[in-house]
Amino acid sequence: MSFGESPNTSGLDFNQLSDPSQASAMGLDDFEEQLSTRQLLKVTPGPGADEQYDRLAEIFRPVFAQIASTARDRDRNRVLPFEQVGLLNRDRFGALRIPVSEGGYGARLVDVFRLLIELSEADSHVGQLWRAHIAFVESILILEDQELRNKWVTRIAAGQIVGNAYTERGGNALGTLNTKVTESDGRWLVDGEKYYCTGTIFADWTAVAVAHPEKAGRQIAVVSTQRSGVKILDDWDGFGQGLTGTGTTEFHQVPVDCFIPQATNDSEAAIYQLVLTAVQAGIARAALNDLRQSVQNRTRIFTTGTGVPAYREPQVLQLVGEVSAESFAVDSVVIGAVLEVEAALVDPGLNDEERYAVCELSANRAQTIVQPLVLGATSKLFDGLGASSTSIVCNLDRHWRNARTIATHNPAMYKARIVGDYEINAVQPQRLLVTGEDSNHQNYGA
Repeated sequence: MSFGESPNTSGLDFNQLSDPSQASAMGLDDFEEQLSTRQLLKVTPGPGADEQYDRLAEIFRPVFAQIASTARDRDRNRVLPFEQVGLLNRDRFGALRIPVSEGGYGARLVDVFRLLIELSEADSHVGQLWRAHIAFVESILILEDQELRNKWVTRIAAGQIVGNAYTERGGNALGTLNTKVTESDGRWLVDGEKYYCTGTIFADWTAVAVAHPEKAGRQIAVVSTQRSGVKILDDWDGFGQGLTGTGTTEFHQVPVDCFIPQATNDSEAAIYQLVLTAVQAGIARAALNDLRQSVQNRTRIFTTGTGVPAYREPQVLQLVGEVSAESFAVDSVVIGAVLEVEAALVDPGLNDEERYAVCELSANRAQTIVQPLVLGATSKLFDGLGASSTSIVCNLDRHWRNARTIATHNPAMYKARIVGDYEINAVQPQRLLVTGEDSNHQNYGA
C-alpha cells in the first residue's frame, strides 16, 4: 500500500477475524503479525525514486491517507470532495511543477505522475479532477510571453487551480465551436455552454475553448470561475467518477482574463490522456488493497474449495497474485509512457510534429494496454470473495464503475489503430482539437 502501512480494516465487513480454525492453522499471534506486516513492495516500479521525490511524497502522503479514509463513503453518498481538494491545496499540490525559484516544488513530470497515481489510489475522483490543471501548467511553463508566463506561475504557486471547459455536448459541427468570444468596449467576452468540465467546480479559473472572430481554429480563453456570468452545474450523471465535477458550465458575457497561445504545448493531448491512465493505475492499486484486506479477513469457506481458509486457498492466492501483477504492469506502463514524454519534451533533435507524435504514440500505447488490465483487475476482485462482496455497504463495485467510466474518455478502441497505422504506414497521429457532430450523418434507424 502506498501509504507505507498495512490495510485499514474499518468499514468492510467480511466476517471479521473470529474463526478459531485460523489460529489452529497458524498461531494467532503469527496470523495477526501477518495482517500488520508492512507491504514491502516499492511505491512505483522502475528506477528508485530520488531524494526530491521522497521529500514530495513525505509532504503529500499524509494528505492522501486522509483522503483515502473517507473515499468509499463519499463515493457511495455522492459527496463532492471540496474538503479534500482544500487539503491538497493547503500544501499547493497544483504547484508541483513550478520551479523552486518561482515558489513551487520544482518536481519532474514523472514525479507528478507518481504522486498522481498515489492520490488516485486514495480516491480516483480527486485524482481525475486535477487533469486540466496538470496539462495547463505544462503549457504555461513553456510560454514565450514572459509577462503572461509570470502572471500564471505566480497564481499557481500561490495555490490557484485551473479547470477546463473544452467540450460541447452537441450541436456543433466537427471542428467548430458554438461557444464564442465577442469584443465589447475593449474587452473580450465569452458566451456559450460546455460539458465534461472536469475539475472546474473546484477551480479558481477555467480554460475555455472558443471560436474567435479574428482567428481561425480553436482558441483558449481563460476566465475566472467567480464571475457572475459563470454558472457551474453538478449534473454529471455517469455511473462512475461521479465526484469529479464533470458537468455543465454556462458562460454569459464573461470577461476574458487572457488567451493562451496555441501550438505551444505538443504534449497537452498526451498529458490529458496519461492523467486518465494514472488514475486507472490508482484504481487498480485500490482494488488490490481491498482484495487483500478482504481475503485476509474472510472466515467463510466454500464447500467447493479445498477446505482451508481463504488466505490459504490456492486458487484465491493465485487470483490475488494475478491482480497484483496486473496492477504492477499498469504502474510500469504509465510511468514508462510519462518518461518517454518527458524525454521527448527536451530532445533537441525533434521538430514540433515529431515531438507531438512521440507524445501521442506513448499515450496511445499506454491507454491501449492499461484499460483492459484495470477493467480485468477490478472485475476479478469479486471472484475470490463471494456474494457478500457485492453488498452496497462494501461499495467494492466503485472500482470497476470508475475504471469503466474513465475508459470511455477518448476511447481506447481508436488508439490501437492509430499506433498500428504509424507502425505499418508511418502515418503520424493527427491533431484533432474539437469534437463535434458529423454533418454528413444519416439516421439509418429512421
